[in-house]
Formats: sequence, structure tokens, C-alpha cells
Amino acid sequence: MRSSQPQPAGVSTTRQENLTLLVCCTSLFMSTLDNTVLNVALPSIQRGFHASLPALQWAADAYVLGRACTLFLAGSISDRYGRLRYFNVGQIVFVAGSIACALSPNINALIYFRVFQAFGSALMTPASLAIIANTFTERVRRARAIGVWNATTGISVAAGPLVGGALVVAFGWRSVFWINVPIGILALIGSRLYLQESKASAVRRFDKAGQFAIGLTLLSLTYGFITVSGSGWFAPVVLVAFAVAIVSAIGFVSIERRIRSPLLEFSDFKNRALSGAVILAIISFMVSGGFIFLNTLYLQEGRGFSPLAAGLSVLPLAAFTVVLAPLSGKMTGTRGPLLPTLLATSFAVASMILMTITIGPTTSIVLLLCGYALLGIGNGFLNTPITDAAVAGMPPERAGVASATTATARQVGTSLGISLIGSIAFSAAKMKDQLPAHSGSTFPTATLVRFAHGLSFGYAAGALFSVIAVGVAIWAFRKPGSRMLYSKIERTRKTNIE
Repeated sequence: MRSSQPQPAGVSTTRQENLTLLVCCTSLFMSTLDNTVLNVALPSIQRGFHASLPALQWAADAYVLGRACTLFLAGSISDRYGRLRYFNVGQIVFVAGSIACALSPNINALIYFRVFQAFGSALMTPASLAIIANTFTERVRRARAIGVWNATTGISVAAGPLVGGALVVAFGWRSVFWINVPIGILALIGSRLYLQESKASAVRRFDKAGQFAIGLTLLSLTYGFITVSGSGWFAPVVLVAFAVAIVSAIGFVSIERRIRSPLLEFSDFKNRALSGAVILAIISFMVSGGFIFLNTLYLQEGRGFSPLAAGLSVLPLAAFTVVLAPLSGKMTGTRGPLLPTLLATSFAVASMILMTITIGPTTSIVLLLCGYALLGIGNGFLNTPITDAAVAGMPPERAGVASATTATARQVGTSLGISLIGSIAFSAAKMKDQLPAHSGSTFPTATLVRFAHGLSFGYAAGALFSVIAVGVAIWAFRKPGSRMLYSKIERTRKTNIE
């Protein structure tokens, strides 16, 4: 349902659309940047708070996990009560959470405030895409606007280490949170001036039981994976955490199948293209999330790079993500999602294999940059087809939930990457006993050798997951079945829009 709020006086339709896109993408960039911007600050936080490695995992994962647990709820709230209203609430909560994180007195407080900050981000993310979808009424311009929104997500995640590195070197680690305050305030003012309100035409009940079950599943699963690095895979606390995750996941499926207005419509996933897109988002972001987290510790604590140098080293990842996003969009529109997703997953496989066989205490920076570039190429091809499949497969009145679907998949993947792939590496390196609680600027040589050994296991796991992703892409988007499925989605979307 379009807003009844009048268009600001003197603002043309085209300018109104452009301003809407600018405000929404600015807020999205700010919120998704915080997925990775903290990574280069982790060594400084470790030394400042004398934090353990599992605590650093929680500091990075708390935000990602918080978003993953609440995106569906946030999408439902904004669709029900007003996208602009809760977009603004999200901006306020995010800025307040950023201030709290910047003032954190210890690592535990930082972890808790990151969760609070994440809820603000969750309110902004699905609402931003829904606002864009309701503002851009002309089909071609709407598709381009969604493409810009997609590119913003990929760019911000890839640019996080670079931005974070520059801020940490210039102003210290707390600046990665302070920078959100002026940007957030400007975006809030812009949204009040130029954005229009909209709601879903059909009101859905809140699925409280489903929200609790999915949150418990993700929390217990992440807790189990992070605890593995310190306690081992068969420790009672780890086994209990995994058991809770399994039981709550089964409970979630049972709840969603029985209630009238479920958090997640399983009937949507009968479409193979949509299901494949979600699975690919989880796997691919798991690989990239784990890679970025481990690579930061390796470059700074292992090789002695400054935060800025560590951020600059992953510039190829960010650059290829930006450059290839438009090409991916063109491929998706003209040939379907199979080619770009196959390219994305294949380049990820190549990157992880290269990193697995070459990582060591003195690995050439040229080889490292090649690995980063290959992963960046993969990321550049990935975002557009997976988001397009989700948005195209749902009607406009569920735009908030549609965007929350892929956004949640990305967050779940990133969270699992930090916890699972991180713990695989730490366990292989036996980091718990070998690494001091707060080391100096670099690991001792013997510890660096062990850490590099652990990284090879983590990257090998990333290679295995990427190979699985290749198979998923073929299953979901292969011709002729996938082409027909995707054409059906396109016809449905055109009918809904026109």
C-alpha cells in the first residue's frame, strides 16, 4: 500500500526517488559496514581489554548474530506498522548502540552493546528495501534501484576492513563506532524530510513462538561452535549447546508448519531457485565471514601489519566486489542466475584452495593478494542473483519479509563463518593453550607457525563449503528447469509491479 504522506513540496518524482535511494543506501551501508569494520580493531581490543580469542569471536559475532535473529521480526514489524516509522526507530537504536559500544568499559559490555546495536540495524535493513520498492513504481527504475541496494550491501561488507583500519590507526578502535553517530543523524534527518511511509496491505500476526525458536537455534549453535575452540568438540557444554540447537530447530519447523501467519513461509521454498539462493547466501557468506575474521588476526597479530595495512591488503576483495556487481546484474537479467552463481562459487573455491596450500608464517603478499582478489571476484558475482531471486519470488506486500530472507541468510552465514571456521582454525592450532591472553603486536614465532597451520584447516573447510555451493548453484539454477522457474518468477514480479 502506497503512503498517504504527501510528497515534499518542490521535489520532483525522479529527485524524490533518488533522494530515497540515497538515504536508504546510506543507512544500509552504515549498518552492514559494522559486520566487518570491527575485525581490524580486534587485536587492539584484545590488548586493551585483555580479551581471550573466544571473547573476540563473540565481539565480532554478537552483532551478526543479533541481526540474524531479529531480521524476520523486524521485517514483519515494518510491514505491519509502517516501514518509515520503524526505519527511523532503527536509525535511533543503531546510533544509541554505537555510542554505547564506543564507551564500553570492558569486553563483556561491548558484546552486549553490539547486540543492542544489531537490533537497530535489523529494523533498518528490510525496511530500507521495502521503502525503495514502494517508491520506485516504474519497473526498470525499480530494478536498477534494487541493484544499487544490492551493491551497497556487498560494498559495505568488503570495505569494512579498509575503513576500520584507517579509523583505528588515526583515532583508535572506538572510532569505528563513533563514526556511525554523525552519519546516522544525517540519515535520520534525510529520512524525515524525503522518505514516504508505506505499510503492507494485509496485516499478519506476529509469530512469537517462531521468533523465539529461531533465535534459540542460532544462539545455541553459535555458542557451541565458539566454545569448541576452548573446550573441544565433545565437551559436555558443547554437546548440550548442539542438542539445544537441534531441538529448537525441529521445534521451529513444527511451529511454522502449524500456525496461520508463520515467520517463514515454507511454501515459498518449494521454488527451487529461491531455496538455492538462500542456501548459497548462507554458504558463501560463511566462507567470506570466516575468512575476513581469521585473515585480520593473521595479518596484524601474526605478520605485524598495522590496522591500516591490514585493511589495505583486502582492497582487491572490495574492489572486485564493486566492479563486478553491475556485470552480475546484467548476466542475471539476460541469462538467468546460473552463470553468475557458478562463477561466484568457482572463484571462491579457487581462493580457498590457494589460501590453504600457501598460507604460512612468511607467505608472499602477492599470493595473499591473489587469494583476496579471487574471493572478491566471487563476491562480486554473487549478491545480485541471490537477492533478485528472493525479491522476485514474493509479492510486493511482503517486500519487508522478502528482503529479510536474504539478509538473514547472509547474517546466518557470516555468524557461522566466524564461529565455525574460526573454531576449526583455533582448534587445529591449539590456540587456547598456546596464545597468551593478550600478546604483543605479533605472535611469538612458534605460535605463528601453529596459527598458520590452523588457518590452513580453516581455509580447507572454506574450500569444502565452496565446492558444496557449486553443487547447490547447479541444482537450483540449471537449465532448463531453473530457467523456467526463474522466468516464472520474473513474470510474477512484472505482473505484481505493473
